[in-house]
Amino acid sequence: MGLRLTVHRGTQQIGGSCIEIAHADGCRIILDAGRPLDAPDGATGLLPASLDRSRPAIVFISHPHQDHWGLIEELPPAWPIWTGAGAAQLIALTGDVTRRPLNRTFETWDARSKPVAIGPFTITPILTDHSAFDAYMLLIESEGRRLLYTGDFRRHGRKSALVDRIMACPPSDIDVLLTEGTNLGSDKPVKSENGLEKDFVELFERTKGRVFVAWSGQNIDRTVTIYRAAKQTGRTLAIDLYTADVLDRISEGTRLLRAGFPNLKIIVTRGLLSNYRSQGRQDFVERMIPNGISARKLEGSRYVVMLRRGLIHDYQSAGVVPTADDVFNFSMWRGYLSEPYHAEALEWCKAAGAEIAYIHTSGHASPADLRAFAMAIRPKIVVPVHGVKWDEEFHGFGRIRRLADAETMDVP
Repeated sequence: MGLRLTVHRGTQQIGGSCIEIAHADGCRIILDAGRPLDAPDGATGLLPASLDRSRPAIVFISHPHQDHWGLIEELPPAWPIWTGAGAAQLIALTGDVTRRPLNRTFETWDARSKPVAIGPFTITPILTDHSAFDAYMLLIESEGRRLLYTGDFRRHGRKSALVDRIMACPPSDIDVLLTEGTNLGSDKPVKSENGLEKDFVELFERTKGRVFVAWSGQNIDRTVTIYRAAKQTGRTLAIDLYTADVLDRISEGTRLLRAGFPNLKIIVTRGLLSNYRSQGRQDFVERMIPNGISARKLEGSRYVVMLRRGLIHDYQSAGVVPTADDVFNFSMWRGYLSEPYHAEALEWCKAAGAEIAYIHTSGHASPADLRAFAMAIRPKIVVPVHGVKWDEEFHGFGRIRRLADAETMDVP
């Protein structure tokens, strides 16, 4: 045996990703340790049973979405964990805000880092386009074999040029392409972020009152899209403390949007203010205050207001309620609206007579782009992961090796 590949989880589902590549000398690397999307909140013991935790391994996390990193606390403490420097910041932030601080530390890389050499493996992170900030594909080399793991990616975000560049000049002689297939068999919207920006401009221009928008605070592309549209239409984007924290952690040394930019305000609400104080992060709050705004001042037609369930009580207490002149836009996957956490904001606005809009694009590649990427890479074998429609949508990818969870394959 040279290299042996095992997809512990992810061959039949989206999320919960966990992939192992083992060398004949016993050295192992694990690609992602994701929490399944359908796992109940607070549930533990979710690592795949097939993952042997009695032997050493090194873990590489492709990006900071919990379905790719959410089980790292269940891994043996002695296992090193690598990820992008920005991703490490956002993973730590998630732990802080949910009051479940991580007990793990990270080894990190950035887009300019050299390949990581560990035992018989060389791992090269390749920055890619995804709705998660600081997302990477991973090129794994060992024993003359080359495997490319796409992680999650798309080709229509604000970093689409990165994927175009890989396709135009792909890594040579890829033996195995481990590729996601989230959007196979679906009709999720895949409009570019620039296209969304134009749609938001049109919505902001024709709306008489405020525009309430629900989106993920860690989706930096979407925050930038909404901010740019607000600025073009003379509106001010009002974000919550959590989203300001996200921007604050990743913007140092960059030109990324952050507190202090024109047409941007941070809403200081009682709930999040209490949360940050309980974390001992009063210093962060004090830094945000000069660019802050009370919810009571979110009146008139000047504002684009971040909204989600956790903010409704504080808004109502401050007298901020939607009206028939306002609009609510849900800028996430529609499937989330089946969950009360997401649906409550929509129903709150709908009950007030506000217009309901849906301007969004997927964080994952379209079926056409998935196929085009595989054809550009020209691997000897494609191993499908992170999808539920691979059995029906396998055509157009070249030679496929369909594995079951925990099935082992020798890398040819």
